[in-house]
Amino acid sequence: MKKRVVITGMGIYSCLGKSLDEVRQSLYDGKSGIVLDPQRKEMGFRSGLTAKVDMPNLKGILSRNQRVYMAEEGAYAYMATADALQQAGLDQDYLNTHEVGILYGNDSSAEAVVKSTDIMREKKDTTLIGSGAIFQSMNSTVTMNLACLFKLKGINLTVSGACASGSHAIGLGSLLIQMGLQDCVVCGGAQEVNPYSVGSFDGISAFSIREDAPAKASRPFDRDRDGLVPGGGAATVIIESYESAVKRGAPILGEILGYGFSSNGDHISVPNVDGPARSLEMALRQAGVGIRDIGYINAHATSTPVGDKNEAKAIAKVFDGYMPEVTSTKSMTGHEMWMAGASEIIYSMLMMKNDFIAPNLNFENPDEDSAKLLIPAKRVDKHFDMFLSNSFGFGGTNSTLIVKNL
Repeated sequence: MKKRVVITGMGIYSCLGKSLDEVRQSLYDGKSGIVLDPQRKEMGFRSGLTAKVDMPNLKGILSRNQRVYMAEEGAYAYMATADALQQAGLDQDYLNTHEVGILYGNDSSAEAVVKSTDIMREKKDTTLIGSGAIFQSMNSTVTMNLACLFKLKGINLTVSGACASGSHAIGLGSLLIQMGLQDCVVCGGAQEVNPYSVGSFDGISAFSIREDAPAKASRPFDRDRDGLVPGGGAATVIIESYESAVKRGAPILGEILGYGFSSNGDHISVPNVDGPARSLEMALRQAGVGIRDIGYINAHATSTPVGDKNEAKAIAKVFDGYMPEVTSTKSMTGHEMWMAGASEIIYSMLMMKNDFIAPNLNFENPDEDSAKLLIPAKRVDKHFDMFLSNSFGFGGTNSTLIVKNL
């Protein structure tokens, strides 16, 4: 029999807050974390909109050498992971004596690459790049740093799956636990917020230019959406076998019932309907539940014209005859990219644990596809015990997770 997989700890560092309590309150209040960044306009960005995330100050927490090896997104991930481990009751003695793994979603580390290249071009001397650059510039910067800092001895792997990276990390971790290959895995996703990581997105006009009202710029499913807003930070979820959690006396917050995945096998940047639909259907099959068991859907919807349209079609196709509330928390956070699949599990968990559904901000006028979904523009006070969360990415990668309240 497959082992049950439960969530025992969560930690988050995002534009909605730097703790679970702060984030829960922001979700409840429908508070946007999106601002206009003057630096981006000075750099020639078409859109200066971004989510505001402050860099954590790790002086006094980590040594200088430890900080030098860590990229921006690694610092966010450190904060989120420290909190998640604490909630799960996993102290350093336990980590030293057990094979706890790490699977973390990350698909870029641009700032270190840009700065290293600038030094080489300007100074013509590679010795000036510095010893930390190589560790900061690799996509695996988060897992390599966290595995060393927390002395993790299980699987150590970065999941690079575009905007589904964080979701795939949790899903793959759950499979390892189901198979008995790991008892506990630190899972999550991280996204750098610096301008270098998203300049190419701006260059293809992917971002909203509603700069006069930043909080209204991200408008998933709304007819008048004009593009996404970049965000970031980090989110960590501790997952482990039910037996391990009970043996430790750990808090059991929820159970991962299903992980669905698919590839569109189509255009590199334009999503279709079939791929996402198959991901949803697989998650439901793996969970062994029906559509009427799902009390809430956290949509991937990023506020792009085609992406939102095709996801709405996929949800309507799979949930034909029954429609729970559907919202995109990206209306508040912007698109947290490699982090989003993990952060949106935490956002949904916080809502489920506190009996509400955060509003889909700026949903004022549905289009013909979103009109088929139940999308609340205001907070809904509702108890539910199971949610489904979608994450899709460039290259047609899709991931869907189903989580049950415990």
